[in-house]
Amino acid sequence: MRKKKSLPKLKAELDKWFSLYIRLKHADHTGAVRCFTCGKLHHYKDIQNGHFQSRKYLATRFDEDNCRPQCVSCNIYNYGEQYKFATRLGAKKAHEMFKKARQTAKWMRVDYDEKISYYKSIVNKFLTELG
Repeated sequence: MRKKKSLPKLKAELDKWFSLYIRLKHADHTGAVRCFTCGKLHHYKDIQNGHFQSRKYLATRFDEDNCRPQCVSCNIYNYGEQYKFATRLGAKKAHEMFKKARQTAKWMRVDYDEKISYYKSIVNKFLTELG
């Protein structure tokens, strides 16, 4: 029998698939994607999944409304450019994400497994379309 992955390992695996999903979802047919906050064009492999509300908040960590592609400069060196991020999200959505982030969220193994399977299948579809 195969040993079950720990919850932290499942979270890391979901991070990987979810990040790829966010970047590919916003990419064009060549794999190019614009940074949500500065607008510079990058290949999906050279950009990150930026979070409006920090990844430390499990309630919004994997929320598609909370995440957009961001270049390393904006996401890391400029601390996510939170003001620009909020402006581009819109006041209503930014407020929703702020409130949701502070809600308690508990994920079980089945939650991670379902999300991993879901995002993995979509990512593979995107990658097939890119060739």
